[in-house]
Amino acid sequence: MILLNNNDILTRLRYALDIKDTAMVEIFELGGMETTKEEVQKMLSKSKEDEAQENEYVKEVNNTMLESFLNGFVSLKRGVQDVKPENEQNQFLMTDRNVNNILLKKMKIALSLTSEDMLEILQDAGVNLSKSELSAVLRKEGHRNYKECGDRYARNFLKGLALRYRE
Repeated sequence: MILLNNNDILTRLRYALDIKDTAMVEIFELGGMETTKEEVQKMLSKSKEDEAQENEYVKEVNNTMLESFLNGFVSLKRGVQDVKPENEQNQFLMTDRNVNNILLKKMKIALSLTSEDMLEILQDAGVNLSKSELSAVLRKEGHRNYKECGDRYARNFLKGLALRYRE
């Protein structure tokens, strides 16, 4: 099974929520990152040079870029928040280990989902998760009940979003 990378997450989110290229540029800008329609298309396009590497994209999306997009999506859906200066250094919290956790948290906020909604979305994709397991994934890293969200849950959450929002 192929590991889920940031480009895959961006591509699946774009598909699930039917976001156009121009809207993607706007979302990145709301998240504090300047980009162009052409750059967005490169982020979503797989590299044709090496067919053996099917998970390679023309332009790699790093954690800061993905988090900018997610922050911009939250701002688009919920309105722009006034950032206090002391919180600016904490704006980007994504590491290689917690990408999926932050993805679920940001989507929950942006789409105003309840825990029950998230469980239903996962169930639509064929994953049964308990409320306490979901709660552990949504906790702040470092909390004693925090649990890392695996690619399987993130992939199925994005699949469930597509089933819910593209019907």
